[in-house]
Amino acid sequence: MSDNLFAVVRTVADLRRQVSAWRQAGARVALVPTMGALHDGHLSLVNLARSKADRVVASVFVNPTQFAPHEDFDAYPRDEARDGALLAEVGCDLLYAPPVAEMYAAGFSTTVTVAGVSEPLDGQARPTHFAGVATVVTKLLLQCGPDVAVFGEKDYQQLQVIKRLAADLDIPVEVVGAPTARAADGLALSSRNAYLTPAERQAAPALARALGRAAERLRAGDPVEAVEAEGRAALEAAGFARIDYFEARSAADLSRMGPGALTGETRLLAAALMGKTRLIDNLAV
Repeated sequence: MSDNLFAVVRTVADLRRQVSAWRQAGARVALVPTMGALHDGHLSLVNLARSKADRVVASVFVNPTQFAPHEDFDAYPRDEARDGALLAEVGCDLLYAPPVAEMYAAGFSTTVTVAGVSEPLDGQARPTHFAGVATVVTKLLLQCGPDVAVFGEKDYQQLQVIKRLAADLDIPVEVVGAPTARAADGLALSSRNAYLTPAERQAAPALARALGRAAERLRAGDPVEAVEAEGRAALEAAGFARIDYFEARSAADLSRMGPGALTGETRLLAAALMGKTRLIDNLAV
């Protein structure tokens, strides 16, 4: 546990002042960016960050630029007091919770766009999403200047986008992916799971099961095209209303695998709608 009291800051200047003081004391600093509505998955990121640094900053910022006009920005769950209490419990040192005006001052007109890894999958399903993610994460990394930044592998494509932008823009940070945290029945933990009705919550783990079954088949040498088709069929049978994708992709650059047997390190990725809730998940093959 930290020997400093847990604190909350809301401006870039206050964040930098605290990080600078830690650095002068010789501390290594980690950043865990979040959009709040914290659950055990987020707390596992903080725990991983604590194992890699002396001080941990968690940011809570519901980023408007990564939501399309028809998406759930206004409805996205927010409870800063609860988030702060959870962060303090797991030994986070500082909560950075800037208002929108601090992150996007009047006249803000710069967007960070990462080509390649951002284009398939969620890049097609949510065309404006990754420009919003890349811009806000670039800002958070420059505002905090951490030695290490931790992101969950549940958002695997996002993780690859962030690794790419940090490398391309020479941002001196180690970007670390943390394993997906799951409920006992396999459902990947997500703040959006709170939207699921009891019946939908019962059906939702079919997404993880379909990925697991597909990974087994791919490891056995079955053709990618057939495995993807079976996965989509399994999700339809489980009651998913819309399937944005269920695909095998290169783990490194997210290029398509198949249509035959696998030829390299692969990640299975899926996104589908259960009722009104969009769920995403992925699995290493």
